[in-house]
Amino acid sequence: MPTSEAYRLGQISDDCEATSPLARAQRIGRPIRARRKVRAPAAVLASFLTASTVLAGTFSDRATLSLRDLTGEPQSITDYSGLVIVLNFWATWCVPCREEMPLLAEVQERYADRGVVVIGASADDPSTRDEIEEFVQGIGISFPIWTGATTVDMERFGLGTALPATAIIDQQGRVAFRIAGILKRRQVVSRIEYLISGQRGRAPKRFVNSMPDEIGQDAAGGHEHEKGEDHAHGGVGMEGASLVPS
Repeated sequence: MPTSEAYRLGQISDDCEATSPLARAQRIGRPIRARRKVRAPAAVLASFLTASTVLAGTFSDRATLSLRDLTGEPQSITDYSGLVIVLNFWATWCVPCREEMPLLAEVQERYADRGVVVIGASADDPSTRDEIEEFVQGIGISFPIWTGATTVDMERFGLGTALPATAIIDQQGRVAFRIAGILKRRQVVSRIEYLISGQRGRAPKRFVNSMPDEIGQDAAGGHEHEKGEDHAHGGVGMEGASLVPS
């Protein structure tokens, strides 16, 4: 079992016009075939391990993102105005991304009728993009999947350049919370509940960093765990994260 993975991402334009409504990108599952293991070239891996991933630097609180769904139709965050959006950046080749997908599907099912939508923004480049729909249908994902996400998109949300990464956007279209690394149920649920309750009670931390120490250093150095959290940082790409080089 490899402990590190890194991959090259092609830059795809995100200037498409958004016209599609909320219900368009839902899918029903079918069995998924086993896929080949993808290994990173040594040179790319070396650049990954030495990269500086700034997670707490300058970014916009106003959420803006326009991509295309699996049918090729343009989509935009603004189409979901008034909803709480759980925007997850992922890729089919990212092992931790695949591991957290069932949780995201559960969140969508639990909160869909309470003004919450999960959106999966895939960072697969053209070489693996054909695998997206098979993967999505194979595990029965019912939330919208968009394609063509880039490191530029991720950095605009203050999420750095490593997958997986998630932004939680409030009903006014502002980035309320950022979670770098693999999601934990209580992290995402507590933040959703806070937003849909009208922000009553104590506010959760705006930024949670679950990235491995090799790539998860924020601007202040190191990272804070959630209250009561005690975890060991796993290997990059398996228990940790997969970098998305620009």
